[in-house]
Amino acid sequence: MSSLLANACVPATFGTPSVFGAQILGLETSLVTNYSASVAEILRFTQPAVELVDVTFCNITVKYTHPGQDDEIFVEAWLPVGNWNGRLQAVGGGGWAAGRFFMSYDAMKGAIGDGYATITTNAGLGDALDASPWALLSPGNVNMNNLHNLGSVSLNDEAIIGKSLIRSFYGKGPDYSYWNGCSQGGRQGVMLAQRYPTAYDGIAAGAPVLYWADVFASFQWPQQFMDGLGIYPHGCELDSITAAAIKACDGLDGAVDGVIASPDACLASFDPFSVVGKAANCSREGASAGTIRISAAAAAVVNATWRGMLTATGKQTWHGLNPGADLTGNSPASTGQEGLSLVSTNCTSGVCVGSPSTLSQQWLKLFVAKDPTFKLNFTHAEFDSLVHASKQQYTSVINTDDPDLSEFKAAGGKLITFHGLSDNVISPKGTIQYYSEVAALIPTIGDFYHHYQIPGLGHCFGGPGGAPTGLFAQLRAWVENGTAPGSSPFVLTGLDGKPQNRILCPYPREARYNMRCGETGAAKCWSCVGGGKS
Repeated sequence: MSSLLANACVPATFGTPSVFGAQILGLETSLVTNYSASVAEILRFTQPAVELVDVTFCNITVKYTHPGQDDEIFVEAWLPVGNWNGRLQAVGGGGWAAGRFFMSYDAMKGAIGDGYATITTNAGLGDALDASPWALLSPGNVNMNNLHNLGSVSLNDEAIIGKSLIRSFYGKGPDYSYWNGCSQGGRQGVMLAQRYPTAYDGIAAGAPVLYWADVFASFQWPQQFMDGLGIYPHGCELDSITAAAIKACDGLDGAVDGVIASPDACLASFDPFSVVGKAANCSREGASAGTIRISAAAAAVVNATWRGMLTATGKQTWHGLNPGADLTGNSPASTGQEGLSLVSTNCTSGVCVGSPSTLSQQWLKLFVAKDPTFKLNFTHAEFDSLVHASKQQYTSVINTDDPDLSEFKAAGGKLITFHGLSDNVISPKGTIQYYSEVAALIPTIGDFYHHYQIPGLGHCFGGPGGAPTGLFAQLRAWVENGTAPGSSPFVLTGLDGKPQNRILCPYPREARYNMRCGETGAAKCWSCVGGGKS
């Protein structure tokens, strides 16, 4: 059978996949043999690390266009030879990349290692990891076809093409189809549940950017707040306030382990202004004395970042980051996420200045102002106008916030989302907002959608909170035999640097430590408490 499949890895096997509204421009194949690789769990999000040894698979690349739109989209599928498990696992993108970039390729390696057929798409955006090459047709004119492809259209195309390739290669379609992704990949997964409810049977979506137009505008909020103050604190001041919050709020879940598991309770109990005047070690920034005193301005910036984006009249328009999240990009939680820190400042010249994130700059310049030369220097009222324009123009295009998942539920689909409570980019409260809106519309939400909050986890990976590597297996069990996931294991790195076994609980339940258990780092010492079922 393996030799027959290897011989079938030729274009003639696949013919021309049929996708309504699309025209196939070409199809290429390549048989990959003796392929070996190591894939870390942080690149798989909901699955454990895997080792590939001498794997063989058929690599198929399909090029197509939507006639009249002048786009050129590439879909790439890897179909295992000899060890296919009968399932498809599509993987998501990250940042501005819809897929077909280094992180999605690592996820595909992991999928192949576990016997899945796997697929990715570039949504017609080329190889760039930022939006500047494709956002504008000309100054003032956004390439809306590209944005629609990124937002939703390419995702359904990809599912149709992937299943067609599988049928042609194996003589049957996949028994079950799954989606796995985080950040952009998380948003893509939830978008599939909303707009293409029969595309996948099970969807694992981490840290999803669901309210895109709101979120991307809010990335500028800490910088806008500092602009209004006219003061840009040293990063070490901000880091010191974060450390003080962790110390004060660490034990709210019953265990002292270096992470904040109850961020709302922390917001209610810890005042960032309480540490004004205390020393902050700034030696890494080259401060002459090695230490400086935490300023009231630094406390105000942290408070504004935690409390969320406000209009000039004081109305909150988006959520803040949680206490405990790395605001400056100086903790392990931000490793691999350089350029995404929302509150970073640059003090190398001796005078601190703001350092806006690339994400906020590109969204506001290219998509809202539609001018790559636009200067991000405006009054609070002008900022409010840009935020309003972002929502007004793009909510229906790329926001992934429709709570009506009734068709997905009726189709038998199962959705698991997760979000790190120490996410330094996307507020975890956005995912809670979405879950709550779905629950308000569909009271039986637990029949098809579970959400998990992960203490100490940064944006998709990083930080003392480990990845939820058991969730994908639980999703499969839910889809294939009806076993709904309850608590899920994860590993947290304690203050002593040693791993501790913990559990995650389906929202709105929370994990609480039994003080009488006495075994630090033992999962049996934790239980799910609060509303809902475990």
